[in-house]
Amino acid sequence: MLLTKKQKAVTKEAGAHRDKEAGGSTRKLAGWQKTLTSAIAILFSLFEIISNSIINMEEIYRNAISLAFMVALTFLLYPATRRSPQQRFTYFDLILAIVGTLSVLYIVFFYTDLHVVRKSQAIFTDYFFAALAIVILLEVSRRTVGWFIPVLCVLFLIYALYARYFPGMFAMAGFSPERLLYRMYMTTEGIFGTTLSIASTYIFIFILFGSFLRATGAASFFNDLAMAIAGRWQGGPAQVAVISSAMMGTLSGSAVSNVATTGTFTIPLMKRVGYEPHFAGAVEAVSSTGGMIMPPIMGAAAFIMAGFLGIPYGTVVLAAIIPALLYYLAAIIAVYLEARRLNLKGLDPSSLPRVSQVLRERGILIVPILVIFFTLITGKTPLYAGFLGILVTIAASFFVPGSRLTLSKLLTALEEGATGIIQVGIACASVGIIVGVVNMTGVGSVFAYNIINLSHGSVLLALILVMLTSILLSMGLPSTALYIVVAVTAAPALIKAGVHPLAAHFFVFWFGAISNITPPVALASYTAAGIAESDPMRTGWAAFRLAIPGFLIPFVAAYNPLLLMQAPPGGSLHVPELLIAIVTSIIGVFGLSAATIGYLKDYLSLIERALFFCGSVLLIIPGLVTDSIGIGLVGTALVLHFARAARKLPKGTIL
Repeated sequence: MLLTKKQKAVTKEAGAHRDKEAGGSTRKLAGWQKTLTSAIAILFSLFEIISNSIINMEEIYRNAISLAFMVALTFLLYPATRRSPQQRFTYFDLILAIVGTLSVLYIVFFYTDLHVVRKSQAIFTDYFFAALAIVILLEVSRRTVGWFIPVLCVLFLIYALYARYFPGMFAMAGFSPERLLYRMYMTTEGIFGTTLSIASTYIFIFILFGSFLRATGAASFFNDLAMAIAGRWQGGPAQVAVISSAMMGTLSGSAVSNVATTGTFTIPLMKRVGYEPHFAGAVEAVSSTGGMIMPPIMGAAAFIMAGFLGIPYGTVVLAAIIPALLYYLAAIIAVYLEARRLNLKGLDPSSLPRVSQVLRERGILIVPILVIFFTLITGKTPLYAGFLGILVTIAASFFVPGSRLTLSKLLTALEEGATGIIQVGIACASVGIIVGVVNMTGVGSVFAYNIINLSHGSVLLALILVMLTSILLSMGLPSTALYIVVAVTAAPALIKAGVHPLAAHFFVFWFGAISNITPPVALASYTAAGIAESDPMRTGWAAFRLAIPGFLIPFVAAYNPLLLMQAPPGGSLHVPELLIAIVTSIIGVFGLSAATIGYLKDYLSLIERALFFCGSVLLIIPGLVTDSIGIGLVGTALVLHFARAARKLPKGTIL
């Protein structure tokens, strides 16, 4: 079953505007303006390819040139306000693009003069361009990802300047404006620091890989494969949404883009077989959000996590496998139980493609993803894996009729890769200000100290406080920026509380991802609601309810790093213990899904739901006693439910 022309058009548009986590949509340009922006975008992609492969460029030069491209494209593609022209950029935008580009490139032209000739002694011109670049960055950040990040950056800058006026342990001497500008602009400890480096290398290459793979028609292939696998199951279209979104997540790493790509196909199918519109949208939102934690590509924050922890990206990929599978298992169980509750059927098998047919005709399109996965877990760098994936994609396209990457498709892929990095890259550069201030002032340690004090040494309470912090920040930050902010402030608190460092950062990364379905700012849910023609808030809360097991999984990983393929403190990784952790987690996910939907063979009673819920929560904490009690409660709930259902007793009856 191939996509319709309308669905293909939406898929293409979603690829071009892939990460609308916040802020407005891009302009739809035409004529010479379209030609100009396309040329800039293609040059940007070519620069990234060359600077990350052929030539060895100093970090600050590569970062500054990358940011200059993003600044120029932002002013040309993103309107200043909703009232600004949506079909063209103005001459004022063009002037801002030129000024913004020059403000960033100044450090490229004069970096050697500053640090070699003048021995790091800045002059007025240096400070002027530093201040101008920061103002420009705040504006492009506002245009691309909304008000929250620039406001947060300004607050951190104010703190760095006037910390002496802050109360209690937050008080410190503060820094002069000159020193602050120097650190933020003239070193790699601010705007041009680690976060922008990761965006201009690993993240860009994988976004470009996704663009090349989409150009081959991989989205259609994944949808058809999911239809062939799960279309005939009870509530089949919902299962298709889960499976296709998991596969599409390896391309985009963006929940909103994933919804826009697969949702145009799966949501109408779910509605057609009987799912309510808001539930259909919720299923797609939850499934698409899982793409951000689905190896091998995952969300952009996963690359930043590897950089922060100083570990190979392949380690992050391996760590995410079991939690991602548990997340999707929970989604599959939830939609299956909902289908049973509504007595929905699957799709007509005669209308579905066969798995063997789909794989025979286009199965080679999955090879690039497998190549990337095995390249990463064998210890190669993400850059090597990304470039290899692109080359394999180009080669694979010649073996599928209609998928061959022509010159036109190649140029389109290069353009989409450049426009796809803008929001993430600008967010990473902006949050570099926050990271720089945190490193300068040590406010992250103060924040961590306060969390430890509030939790009174309780790991569970510390985890809950960090979760609430993440959810609160998710109301204004896109997921990548959310991870960075909480990683430099709250994650150290979890590590001090005794959580494994990878588990601590994974905990923050996870809640950054599911912020896309956490009301009141649940952008993936609202995108799905638009496609489903349902109420956005109702869709958001339905997605939140479906994703409740997803809130459990990071707690399990924090308590039991075995699920992340990590040995517990002072121990080693043993297969039997890993299997026990997986089995108990599966039982917990099943119990929580059942408690959430409230249906198995029949409607669950209140007592049965309570037993399922309490048993699942106990399975969070590793240990023979808690696992035994948790399994016992889930088992008791199953016995009570099936005994009552067999005797057709009312759901208020215990037996």
